[in-house]
Amino acid sequence: MTLLAVLVDGVIYASWLFIIAAGLTIVYGVMRILNMAHGSLYALGAYAAASLAGAWLRLGFQPMASYAVLVLAAVLVGAVVGPLVERGLLRHTYGRDEVVLVLVTYALFLVLEDLVKLAWGVESYFITEPYGLLGTVEMGTLSYPVYSGVLVLAAVLVGVGLRFGIYGTRYGKLLIAVIHDREVSATLGIDVDRIYLVTFVLGTTLAALGGALTAPTVSVVPGMGVEVIVLAFAVVVIGGLGSMPGAALGALIVGLVRSAAVHFFPQVELFSIYLVMALVLAFRPRGLFVAAEARKI
Repeated sequence: MTLLAVLVDGVIYASWLFIIAAGLTIVYGVMRILNMAHGSLYALGAYAAASLAGAWLRLGFQPMASYAVLVLAAVLVGAVVGPLVERGLLRHTYGRDEVVLVLVTYALFLVLEDLVKLAWGVESYFITEPYGLLGTVEMGTLSYPVYSGVLVLAAVLVGVGLRFGIYGTRYGKLLIAVIHDREVSATLGIDVDRIYLVTFVLGTTLAALGGALTAPTVSVVPGMGVEVIVLAFAVVVIGGLGSMPGAALGALIVGLVRSAAVHFFPQVELFSIYLVMALVLAFRPRGLFVAAEARKI
């Protein structure tokens, strides 16, 4: 039964991680920006969800509709913050060294952290109703909230949606062209700036969605994005920067390892994740899935 608990807990944790890491890896894959502010965007999604869903429930509206409000909060963060950051800041840094972009996004992370405190203060926010609304499910002697299944379903839908969007649509084909060669794509008439904008908005929305879906399960507090960005980096580094299948596999590995550590060796929970990352990088320095790179002759 303990092994079942490890497996279930690991899959649930991996689902949450994948939603967040997917946004981080798609931004890097297309724009070559290792977005240090991704954790703050996650926190913005959590705060927006707690505020909007909390207001919805306080006004006495249909409780079941609060799940749609959580998703709406993430979409609003992506639609508002994404364009502001990409058009107002990042577009002026394209073509710079990747280290410069890391420093720019780290500065943005610090700014957003203070803006969160300015807007919501330092008090904790709680929105627990959606977490318990669906009840629980029994698995032998184990009991899990049905909301955990919602997280798993959300991760599956995100993965399927991204795969279809990239490989099954015209925009996806344009995206692949830009990934391989930005200059040639622009020469052929592809609006690269628009591709970058849509990609960053999508990455922002996924980060906010991770925060919005997490809000009912935790207390929403300042600084909650710091640990998240570290874990998301671990996932994309293990899977391979810019690889969506790598992000999925990396999230599953981290989720199962973390779950096993919690059940068997709780004192090394955090260390176990970095141990796995070190072992993977020792044999696969660029991660388990290496995105193809175009060679210029």
